[in-house]
Amino acid sequence: MLLARDGHRVTIFERFDAPAPIGSGLMIQPTGLAVLRALGLDRTLVARSAQIDRLFGQANGRTVLDVSYATLRRTGLCGYGVHRATLFAVLHDAVAAAGIPIETGRAVAGSDTTSGGGRRLVFADGTRSVAFDLIVDALGTRTPLAPPCGRALRYGALWATLHADDGFAGNALEQRYRRASMMAGVLPIGRSPGVRHDQAAFFWSIRADRVAAWQDAGLEAWKDEVRRLWPATAPLLDQIGHADQLTFARYAHRTLARPTAPAMIHIGDAWHSASPQLGQGANMALLDAFALAKGLRDAPDIAGGIAAAVTMRSRHVRLYQALTALFTPVYQSDSRSLPFVRDRLVGPLSGTWPANRIQALMVGGLIGSPLAPLGLASAPVLI
Repeated sequence: MLLARDGHRVTIFERFDAPAPIGSGLMIQPTGLAVLRALGLDRTLVARSAQIDRLFGQANGRTVLDVSYATLRRTGLCGYGVHRATLFAVLHDAVAAAGIPIETGRAVAGSDTTSGGGRRLVFADGTRSVAFDLIVDALGTRTPLAPPCGRALRYGALWATLHADDGFAGNALEQRYRRASMMAGVLPIGRSPGVRHDQAAFFWSIRADRVAAWQDAGLEAWKDEVRRLWPATAPLLDQIGHADQLTFARYAHRTLARPTAPAMIHIGDAWHSASPQLGQGANMALLDAFALAKGLRDAPDIAGGIAAAVTMRSRHVRLYQALTALFTPVYQSDSRSLPFVRDRLVGPLSGTWPANRIQALMVGGLIGSPLAPLGLASAPVLI
C-alpha cells in the first residue's frame, strides 16, 4: 500500500487460493500503530481491538511481571490486543479498495536475477514471474528466498481464540508461570471479523518435542494441569472441546546477516524472527515496510533505497533481537536458576521506578527510538 501510494506498480503473490490469516492473538504496540496511522488505518484497527494498559504475571502467588504503559507518562499511549484476522482484514480490505492486484495460488520456491538487473520469482510449479525491479520478501521465518540461518527454539505455544470471560481484566495481558517451563496467558483481542462478542487469546507454553505426548494424554489431563496452575482459567477451558481448537505455534530465532540482495529485500520475519515474549513481530514488520517505502522515496535508485531502509532499521532490529534472546529463557526454558532470579529479584523491581518505565519502553517497542529515523511519532489514537 505504501509503495503503491508512492506511484510504484505493485503485484502481490499469495500462496493460498484465497488470502487468509493464520494464527490467534497479537499485540499492536505504539510503534506498529504509528505505521497504521500513516496508512490512515489506525482508527479502524483500534475500533476492533482491545486496549491493553498493563501486562501482569504471577508465579506461585508472587508478582513477577507488572508493566503499565502509564509509566511512560503519555496520555493515551497503550497497546492493543487484536486477533490476527482483524489486522489481516484491515490491511487486506484497504489493499483491495486500492485495486492492488493479488495473484493467488502462487507458492514461491525461489528467485533468479535477469540480465537487465531485475529479479523474477520462481514458483513451486516451475513457472516464473515476469521480471521486477524489486522483490519484497515477506514470506516469514521459513522463506525460500533467503539462506537458512538461526535456530528453532525448543519452546512454542498452543493457541486458542475463545469468548472473553469476565473473570479477567479487559485491559491487561495476564500470565501465570511455574518456573520457566510452564506458562499460561490470556490476552483480550477485541472482536475479529464477523464475531459479535469480545474475544480472548489463550496460550499455553509447551516444548515442541512434547506436543505429541500432549495429544496422546488427552484434553482432560491437560486441562487439569492448567487449572492447577491457574484456577481462574476454568471457564475458558470449558470452551475447548476438541484438540483442533488449539494451534501449535513454533518459534525460531534468526537474523539474516544481509537482508538485501540485488533487486530484493527481506522484511519482517523473513529478515528477523524471534519468540513473541516481547510482542514485537507484527510491529517490527510494519516498521520495516515503512522504512522501505521511505528509503525508496528519498533515494535516487532502488539499490540506494533498500540500503537506506536497512540503515534505518538495523539498530532497532539488532537491539530487539538481543533483548528477546536475553528474556526468552526467563519465561520459556528448562532453566531453574533464571526463574528463581526472576521471581525473587526482577519481579519485585518490576513495579518500581525506573524498572517499570524501562520495561514499558521495552514492551512498547520504543527502546532505541525506532520512530525518529522514520519521521513517525507515537501519538495516541483519538476515537
